[in-house]
Amino acid sequence: MDTITALFYVFSVVLLGAAFRVITARSTVHSALFLILAFFSASCIWMLLKAEFLAITLVLVYIGAVMVLFLFVVMMLDIGSDRVREGFYKHLPLAGFVGALIALEMAAILMSGFRVSNAPELSPAAAKMGNTKLLGIEIYTHYLYPLQIAAVLLLVAIIAAIALTLRQRKDSRYQNPAEQVKVTKADRLRIIKVKPTVEAPAADNNSNGGV
Repeated sequence: MDTITALFYVFSVVLLGAAFRVITARSTVHSALFLILAFFSASCIWMLLKAEFLAITLVLVYIGAVMVLFLFVVMMLDIGSDRVREGFYKHLPLAGFVGALIALEMAAILMSGFRVSNAPELSPAAAKMGNTKLLGIEIYTHYLYPLQIAAVLLLVAIIAAIALTLRQRKDSRYQNPAEQVKVTKADRLRIIKVKPTVEAPAADNNSNGGV
């Protein structure tokens, strides 16, 4: 066993252990931290497989942006994990069966693409460019239309999420940009003249009593 194979097994064990702790940890913050560890282990495995672009993308996008934001939101909301996990183990057998069925279906469809015998042979000129440049060429030439369709779907999802959160409710406060643009100086500032007040002189104690 060489060094690369040993590292592959080490990172794989860490990835599986972290993924198991994501769904079994009692604290939501701990689950997010274990998910960050799982993503980092997966990026290390991709580095061993010479997929540098995917590894760097996983670290920058998911660990550096998505998971940090998710962890920040979880810590701000302070969700009660005991109340959220009520009835979790009751649905565990059905969830495990559905997960195993999905994994078998994906394996049946995708295993043919993972075989080395079906991998296309690269020319010497293409091998020198690197997988990052080859991936960009494939995406923006042969898969340009699917990429545009995915971008449109993501745009629709973003607009739908914004539209769902902009519903007017009595208990929510919101700002109207049109009214903010039309505001004038008189609406923001009003000068009021107030009469000056003079304090009355203090009464002399010697004048009340006396000799």
